[in-house]
Amino acid sequence: MLGATKKRPTKSVELRFRGPADKRDRAVKALGSLGFTEERDSIPWRDVLPFSEKELPGACLVGAREKEGLTQMRLAELTGIPQRHISEMERGKRTIGKERAKKLADALDLDYRVFL
Repeated sequence: MLGATKKRPTKSVELRFRGPADKRDRAVKALGSLGFTEERDSIPWRDVLPFSEKELPGACLVGAREKEGLTQMRLAELTGIPQRHISEMERGKRTIGKERAKKLADALDLDYRVFL
């Protein structure tokens, strides 16, 4: 019986760390000895998304709401925020503000700061 001719791809994971700048080279070397490679061609996510700083909180709200499978109406019921206001926040026509961000974050199980 013939064996498989193609090697199965190994699963990979991307790691990101924050730490002292003076220990960076040591950390890269240590991870390299475990088979990790340094990626230098990444692009900051804000440079890739087609949203302005003003539109970003609304885009995050849309994404979080849809990820949870909620309609604007259901989110309004869960938060006490009128559905019309949620629609306006998603379109960048109304600021979210800290208090509404906290209500939305509780309903969507997120850190409220993603909406600010």
